[in-house]
Amino acid sequence: MKSVTEQRLLVTGNEAAAIGVKLSNVRFISAYPITPQTTIVEKLAEMVSKGELKSRYVEVESEHSAMAAVYTAALAGSRSYTATSSHGLLYMHEMLHWTAGMRVPLVTSVVNRAIGPPWNVWADQSDSMNQKDTGWLQVYCESNQETLDTIIAGYKIAENRDVMLPLMSMEDAFVLSHTSEPVTVPNQSMVDEFLPEYKPEFVVDVNNPRGYGSYATPEGPFMELKYDMVSSMERAKSVIRDTLREYSDTFGREYSGLTENYMMDDADYAFITSGTLASTAKYVVNKLRKEGKKVGLIRIKFFRPFPQEEIREALKHVNAAGVIDRSVSFSAGGSLYSDVIASIYRKLDVPVSGFVAGIGGRDVRISDFEHMFSLVQDGTEGMQWIGLKEVD
Repeated sequence: MKSVTEQRLLVTGNEAAAIGVKLSNVRFISAYPITPQTTIVEKLAEMVSKGELKSRYVEVESEHSAMAAVYTAALAGSRSYTATSSHGLLYMHEMLHWTAGMRVPLVTSVVNRAIGPPWNVWADQSDSMNQKDTGWLQVYCESNQETLDTIIAGYKIAENRDVMLPLMSMEDAFVLSHTSEPVTVPNQSMVDEFLPEYKPEFVVDVNNPRGYGSYATPEGPFMELKYDMVSSMERAKSVIRDTLREYSDTFGREYSGLTENYMMDDADYAFITSGTLASTAKYVVNKLRKEGKKVGLIRIKFFRPFPQEEIREALKHVNAAGVIDRSVSFSAGGSLYSDVIASIYRKLDVPVSGFVAGIGGRDVRISDFEHMFSLVQDGTEGMQWIGLKEVD
């Protein structure tokens, strides 16, 4: 069902994220306003100062403190939000573990940028891939529309009693963050109906003091609590599918679940990638199809929880696949490549090529995809670097 009162705006990815936060009725925002911070929090500060968003906005002295502030605000019962990028996300690392371990369902936007040295502010997913084991749900958006929608749907997924884990929503730097695209903005009353007020089961109450994150001995509940987080991450898969189906029905989108399959029904070969690389991949898939080559694309939308079942189902009839990472895991290739290989191990006999491409913002051109396709067709296994220049 689509609302006749929804708006159509031309906005950047960062503006789309801020609009999603406003529509989600977030009541507490914290940020460290310095590079590598993003214009998302600048837009939110403007909304708060104009009275358009009834939220408390707190500037702090570091990204570590920003995450600590939103984490404790959420523990006190406020729907909370922050945004960061690159080294700022690395500085939050300790608190990412604490936020997930304390089962705080907040949402954070990450504008994917490279990690130094050398200094580089361009698109690269190494910053968030370095956080894949912190217990956060991870979403890699392909468009500004998806960036807005993921904030709203993300709170509903994270706050589900079967999940209760924080969610990280990614957008590639500049490709989305500073590029304007047409975006449909949902009607506020419909969002309110889809995403009711946040009412946690337990909140910090000075009149009813409790212990939070207390000391646990080896025989205490430490292992059991980590096991429960793993179980919740698995349960999140069905919650994600149900929530995105409801979101699509309510707002007229076509979100299918943890992955998006593009022309995979009769594909002999498959690209697998995430974020905005998927847009170029779709163009190349169309081009190769016109040449009579049956190729498709699996876009990884949710990297955590990892969609093993969807990948195995999509690959079971292909001759070969190629995984494209916009990040690098030193001595292990790419994180996406490693997880895909683990997903099909002893379940599918499909050669998988791995590619590191586009890190530090380097262009990944149509000719690069065509080169990768030729390597996939040849059954080239192991990791290949795409677009690497000769160095002295």
